[in-house]
Amino acid sequence: MNARLAPDWPVPARVRACVTTRAGGVSVAPFDSFNLGDHVGDEPEAVAENRRRLQSGLGCEPAWLRQVHGVTVVPADPALTPEADACWTDRAGVACAILTADCLPVLFCDRAGTRVAAAHAGWRGLAGGVLEATLDALAVAPQELLVWLGPAIGPAAFEVGPEVREAFLEHHPQAAPAFVPSRNPGRFMADLYRLARIRLAARGIEAVHGGGFCTVRDERFYSYRRTPRTGRFASLVWLAAP
Repeated sequence: MNARLAPDWPVPARVRACVTTRAGGVSVAPFDSFNLGDHVGDEPEAVAENRRRLQSGLGCEPAWLRQVHGVTVVPADPALTPEADACWTDRAGVACAILTADCLPVLFCDRAGTRVAAAHAGWRGLAGGVLEATLDALAVAPQELLVWLGPAIGPAAFEVGPEVREAFLEHHPQAAPAFVPSRNPGRFMADLYRLARIRLAARGIEAVHGGGFCTVRDERFYSYRRTPRTGRFASLVWLAAP
């Protein structure tokens, strides 16, 4: 099992990104082994060692957030842990970091390689506008942006109620095809990747890469739906020194 996954997107040379997996850490079951979440019941010492290994291996300093399924976007600052669900930076060596275990991590950069961002897009944040808020914070023209959709729960595993569908259709009626009726009456199978692409397209973002994962079925990643007591993996993007 590879310890890190490299996103496949045509970014400038200065832009670096990776997604961690469950391998390569010191946490014991059920957090085995590279859990980076400090809020899931794992031993604090194990999480701290895993984070130390991550920082050492990447050669950058992650800026962690206290994610709450909201739409707040902040400047990435490794010295702080603000309550937010997205961050951005134009500073070299500072990584925008998002923790997930089924929610959708979304990475952003500009084509000039001067700004990067990362957003935590569970269905609540996605419906609430966390991607749009991140775009506003970046303040980059749509045609100058690249986006990568990281590992999240896939459409064959994400069953939701009608209230989730309505939350999206209220503002984006074109999202209807992202919800397929479930075998369970009155419920739907939701496609987070398609929903993200629809919302990005509405803002003029066409260069969207990634998608196609399913954290529930791919045991390289933590999945809350597969195992409720579990760890968190990280998706990170940063700028290397010029």
